[in-house]
Amino acid sequence: MVLDKNPEQILDNNLAYVIDEFSNKNPNIILCSEPFLKTEFLNELIDSINYQVIFLDFDLLYSGYVISEMIKKNDKVKIYRPSDSDWKKIISDIAKKISNEKFLVVIDSFNGFYSIFDDKEFGRFINASLMLLSSIGKESGSSVIITAMARKNDKGEWILSPGGRHVIYSKKSGIYHLKRIGNTLMLNLLNEVGTPEKIFKIDYSYS
Repeated sequence: MVLDKNPEQILDNNLAYVIDEFSNKNPNIILCSEPFLKTEFLNELIDSINYQVIFLDFDLLYSGYVISEMIKKNDKVKIYRPSDSDWKKIISDIAKKISNEKFLVVIDSFNGFYSIFDDKEFGRFINASLMLLSSIGKESGSSVIITAMARKNDKGEWILSPGGRHVIYSKKSGIYHLKRIGNTLMLNLLNEVGTPEKIFKIDYSYS
């Protein structure tokens, strides 16, 4: 059997296909190597939906842009800046909210919370919390988006940068790589070996 190695390409300037794609799996992990590009995409995504957003800002980049007015404040976005002392309470509050209503939950980013929570036991709690939010989110139609600053190592594996933790592929999760080519944002859905199987193209030259 010959497999088609050419990924499907979808022009999606209003992110309608991306939003639909995110609804198919939970959580969805977005890998990126450029901090501002990551934040730009999240802002575009938030502007494209018509329901409430919970934004867990671990690296303080998004909230910093909002405070500096480089990103316009959006009334539908509730921003949290979690710490090791209030994480459990925040997770409990969010779980209650998304059990009753549809939300977009953004966790920005893996790198940020790993720098805050060094203890291995707490790391396990973090992972369990993410899976809990994802499971509850499916019931209410909520989507959980997790960003990560990442790069490929010498073996072609995706790892967090800095830190070097491996990005683990899961059939329950959608894993994507975000990059920019000219005026176009490219969101690549990755398969289990880390190569694109679907490409969403957001082309600003048509805006």
